[in-house]
Amino acid sequence: MAATALPAGPAFAGPNVYEGRWTVSDEKPVFSAKGLYYKTFDIAPCGKDFCGVSVDANGKCGPVLFRFLSKSIKAEQGLNGHGRWGNQKKNVEIYAYWDKQSQGGRWMSFNLGDGHDFGERSGNMPKYTAGYSPVGAAHCVVK
Repeated sequence: MAATALPAGPAFAGPNVYEGRWTVSDEKPVFSAKGLYYKTFDIAPCGKDFCGVSVDANGKCGPVLFRFLSKSIKAEQGLNGHGRWGNQKKNVEIYAYWDKQSQGGRWMSFNLGDGHDFGERSGNMPKYTAGYSPVGAAHCVVK
């Protein structure tokens, strides 16, 4: 799947809590080569579903990182799916919610690893975890 950029438009977040451009909210984030793809990503419709597309520091669309069914995103509950980690496929959990005190009025928790119970101290510890803030509308889409 290839991702392309839409023409720049207003900073509209979309009709649900997940849609838009997201960036890591840590003050001094540190990334591995694999994790760098997850620094900023767009969540936008792709066919009948929603996809997460990596966005580089210059705003260029990168690879598709993860995909969720549209019926899941409409429920405004935590999303479980699969995502890329280098050449491997890992489990992904995303929880986003409306929060008037957060930048942009929303906040997202992202976990990627081998399990789906990332709160446990076991083999389910995430390979990558971060908090995200919205930074505008998604411009990268999957064709």
